[in-house]
Amino acid sequence: MENVDRAGAGAVGSAGSLGLRVGQAAFSSASLLFMSVGVEFFSYTAFCFLVTIMGLVIPWSCTLAMIDVYSILVGCPLRVPGVMVIVVVGDWVLSILSFAAACSSAAVIDLLLQFHGSHCSPRFCGRYQLSAMMAFLSWFLTAASAVFNFWFIASR
Repeated sequence: MENVDRAGAGAVGSAGSLGLRVGQAAFSSASLLFMSVGVEFFSYTAFCFLVTIMGLVIPWSCTLAMIDVYSILVGCPLRVPGVMVIVVVGDWVLSILSFAAACSSAAVIDLLLQFHGSHCSPRFCGRYQLSAMMAFLSWFLTAASAVFNFWFIASR
């Protein structure tokens, strides 16, 4: 029994999962805000991709955070195998897409900065960099959630 509890430390329905989900939602929201408020992100496809993916991560993370809160308050974690598989697949897909969006945005930012700022004002490039950094942090937490939930499924 003790082994299952350790395996479920970050799985859906635990306090660890709630922390990961809140972090995902916070970093995704920050990435989305840095990219879309007061800057012209729509000029570059990679930035549009980042905004789209962060727009998908936010409701996914918030929904699972609400499930975690409910599970913690009720004291009965949601550990139905079919649901856990859906959560793992969703986390992996969003993790891969988040990583792709963060990498592509960082590459475009690097390319813009190599032109010595002629295509990107310091204000915009700084916001783009912050957005990409927040996307990488969100990706890391999403990947961690996927690993913890996969670990829980595999340990059953």
